[in-house]
Amino acid sequence: MHAPLNDVQVLRDPADADANGGSSKEEAFSHMREWKRQYMRGISTTTSQAGVYYEALKGSSHSLAKGSRNFRPGSMRRVRRRAVFKNGDCNVVQKNLQRRRVRFLQDMYTTMVDWQWRWTLLAFALSFILSWLFFALLWWLIMYTHGDLEELHMPDNQEESGWSPCVSAIDGFTSCFLFSIETQHTIGYGVRTTSPECPEAIFMMCFQSIYGVMSSAFMAGIVFAKMTRAKQRAQTLLFSKHAVICQRDGSLSLMFRVGDMRKSHIIGAGVRAQLIRTRSTKEGEVMTQHFTELEIGTDDSGSDLFFIWPMVIEHKIDENSPLYEMNATDMLHDKFEIVVILEGTVESTGQSAQARSSYINTEILWGHRFDPVVLYNKDLQAYEIDYARFNETTQVDTPLCSARELNEIYKIQEGFRTPETTFTMRQLPHNYSDQAS
Repeated sequence: MHAPLNDVQVLRDPADADANGGSSKEEAFSHMREWKRQYMRGISTTTSQAGVYYEALKGSSHSLAKGSRNFRPGSMRRVRRRAVFKNGDCNVVQKNLQRRRVRFLQDMYTTMVDWQWRWTLLAFALSFILSWLFFALLWWLIMYTHGDLEELHMPDNQEESGWSPCVSAIDGFTSCFLFSIETQHTIGYGVRTTSPECPEAIFMMCFQSIYGVMSSAFMAGIVFAKMTRAKQRAQTLLFSKHAVICQRDGSLSLMFRVGDMRKSHIIGAGVRAQLIRTRSTKEGEVMTQHFTELEIGTDDSGSDLFFIWPMVIEHKIDENSPLYEMNATDMLHDKFEIVVILEGTVESTGQSAQARSSYINTEILWGHRFDPVVLYNKDLQAYEIDYARFNETTQVDTPLCSARELNEIYKIQEGFRTPETTFTMRQLPHNYSDQAS
């Protein structure tokens, strides 16, 4: 099991030790050898145990997290606080909004699109049923005031009395309701027709026909918008269950994977990542939800993706990264959240789509690397994507120290290779032999 590199003390130059009146050269070189031995043991080229050690930090009774009262042997700390759920929904509840109902009714179209399907379908059905009943009542009032509902003016007695009704074949509220449906949707069965006897009936027929076209277009637009909105397209955009931290080209990198289940591609796809973490200002103000943009990219193409297969998104932990001074133990103890956002244009509809997910500290695997999922199939003569391995990772040899400490280690290693250091190290055994004699 590797020892965490952050426990290794800082190396001091022997020349600086003498200049400052500190320890002798012999103690400094002894300290240097011990420091280098611990470092090389931490990043040995043997089979990796970094991931195993990190898992031990999470729940083992012998781990560095043993002192925390929230940890129990063999268990994981359960963190419920997160701003964005894994499915992309925001964990936000609003309260004490002034004039909330009025403001939402002013933007009725967006409100109905944001509704759940059951409420939208209920409003869709009620908009027609209530309008049929309302106009049926108006038609009944027109017939009643004109006298068409009297016994002598009923359809069976109209030939004997010579009565001309406003609308033919109307004998009660039920027939008025049927005529309302026929008028609003221009069905026209040919039994009930409007006569020129009543100007108010002609006006009502024109008004209801116009209302029927407008209401049908409005409700059809809402249903179409709900079916084609970007939130539904985002359901087929995938994010890996965990993020990982390992070395790439000698530097620690935070990585996660994104994928698309559909054959219709996302045009102009771009990925963003933001860190939500508590921050204290110089004036003492505590910002509990402070956002920090993370510089991310894939391969050498930046954050703009040619999104034809799953890709691993990388954030290089360098001097400009807010994770620069975090080691494996800090990753477990600190409370933070990394929100990832994938945006682009749907190729088939031309609408913008956005998919979101997040990773909290317990969902980041230190010392792991994603397994490849894209292979070339010679039989099909095409690239094949195995989504069964989309979340699969492999443990790799990774230092447990922070990126800042790792950079210091590399600088010290470069100092070992300088001619002055090499000459001094060669002369050191002779000095020891002279003093012994």
